[in-house]
Amino acid sequence: MLRKYEDNDVDAVISSWRRASELAHPFLTKAFLDEEADNVRNVYMAFAETWVTEIEGQVVGFIALVENEIGGLFLDPKFHGQGLGRAMVDKAAAEKGALKVEVFKDNAIGRRFYNAYGFRDIEEFVHEASGQVTLRMSYSKE
Repeated sequence: MLRKYEDNDVDAVISSWRRASELAHPFLTKAFLDEEADNVRNVYMAFAETWVTEIEGQVVGFIALVENEIGGLFLDPKFHGQGLGRAMVDKAAAEKGALKVEVFKDNAIGRRFYNAYGFRDIEEFVHEASGQVTLRMSYSKE
């Protein structure tokens, strides 16, 4: 089930974010992930329109949108390959139309997902906070 984020979902969101981040971003330091977990909890969620994926009453993933940009798409790795990520992006595309996202170049899991969905690279730059090469990607139904 996909539903709007509620404030009491924050711990489950952080938990799914952390598990997915550790899998997809082994190149990031623990200190960086710890800092980002605080930012997700205390900063990012306040600015994003967020939807959570719930299985049997448990939040297992989320998509956070800032206008038409996917600020975060994370799913507990136990639920990868079940179409849940695609369903979240489908919801975002239905709500916002054309979408943009930034993904670390070394995030093979994220890049494979976004490429399979139909996103295309439009720019490459260095993410200042992490020092990682990052791709800006876009998606349009047309």
